[in-house]
Amino acid sequence: MEVVEKWTGAHAKVLRQAYEYSQVGFAERLGVDARTVAKWEGNPTLKQCPDTQQMLTVLLWQAPDHVKARFTYLLQQQTPTTQPALAQEWTDDDMNRRELLRLFTMAGAVIATPQVGQQTLDLDRVTSRAGRPDLETATQYEALNGHLWQVFMLASSKSKVYPLVQDHLSALIAALQRSTTAAMHQRLCALAGDLFQLAGEIHFDANQYTDAAHCYTLAASASKEAGAYDLWACAMTRHAFIGVYERDYGKAAPMLDLAANLARRGDSHLSTRHWVAAVHAETLAGLGDFDGCQRALDAAEQVRDMTGRVHNGGWLRFDGGRLHEERGTCYTTLRRPDLAEAALTDVLAHNLTTRRRGSVLVDLAALGIQRGDCDQMLDYGKTAVELARRTGSGVIGQKLRGLQKQMAELLTDDQVRALHNDITELAAAG
Repeated sequence: MEVVEKWTGAHAKVLRQAYEYSQVGFAERLGVDARTVAKWEGNPTLKQCPDTQQMLTVLLWQAPDHVKARFTYLLQQQTPTTQPALAQEWTDDDMNRRELLRLFTMAGAVIATPQVGQQTLDLDRVTSRAGRPDLETATQYEALNGHLWQVFMLASSKSKVYPLVQDHLSALIAALQRSTTAAMHQRLCALAGDLFQLAGEIHFDANQYTDAAHCYTLAASASKEAGAYDLWACAMTRHAFIGVYERDYGKAAPMLDLAANLARRGDSHLSTRHWVAAVHAETLAGLGDFDGCQRALDAAEQVRDMTGRVHNGGWLRFDGGRLHEERGTCYTTLRRPDLAEAALTDVLAHNLTTRRRGSVLVDLAALGIQRGDCDQMLDYGKTAVELARRTGSGVIGQKLRGLQKQMAELLTDDQVRALHNDITELAAAG
């Protein structure tokens, strides 16, 4: 699929044609007026419409494969003089990091010092024409946050979502600077807390743990300012998860205790406290506390007794659906292959995301080492390496490096040594 860097009217028209919509149908899909679509298609750049650019990009990312293929084909049929410019790969890491640090600085300032002047101002009368965020703008931002989480979860390469998230973060921070009521400031802070967690997830997947930690820290600050305890608890849990992946369990545990306290002050209808318990179980497994791990897993299992919608599909996605693999991971860490293998093998038979499948494969490879079954370790380990190569997932890569440390006593075997070298090359490439 071609990646669009800056949308033009020609791009918008091609995307509409790829979906096989009329202008009216396209407008209905996007929730805008048909005249708006006509204006887009007559616009040479759309540069002055950042929200439109983001909306079209999200719609392209969410498109079924056959629509993406048709979009690419239609672009290729255009003459060189009319074909819209396409984006290059997102490769300027130094530029991205500088922009990220700028956003950190700006966000920290506007979150801590809200520009609130008229506490009793009617929000319905705060119009975007005056340059101030209104209720409609906040609602659109909230919808875009949700779309970006969906794009992130569907994308095989998570890093490609980052430009969209960074652009939206810039817009949110600018809106925070212009907010004029305490209520609007809190709502925008909650959206920033949401979006900084997504930015952190992208950095986490790329093994950029320092940048991920900064994102989670700002997410926690924004969530605190918004008075959003569940959002705040999830930011703390994600921050603690870095310690889990780096096997620094002693630092993760106290953060999870704080997250659990916050979750108890949140919405009892949400699964926040159960997710905190699940991550705490992994931490206790890393600390070798079998009984504590079991208690935490049992607490997480209570999510199955809840009714209604217990998560929002974005910054909170825990519904208990991953508990079997989380139990398997815990038992693998505790070196209890008798308990781990059944859970992990059962999970592998289900339709998993690439990142989840890679994680389960590495755990099964580790069980092969614990059991002295070299063939099992090689079979699952090689498949996990291929997944990591194909997706560039730092999460799978980090788990493979943990596996690599356990392979030391088996390096006399040529195949094991080859797998060890593949993991080393993977780490160097990342």
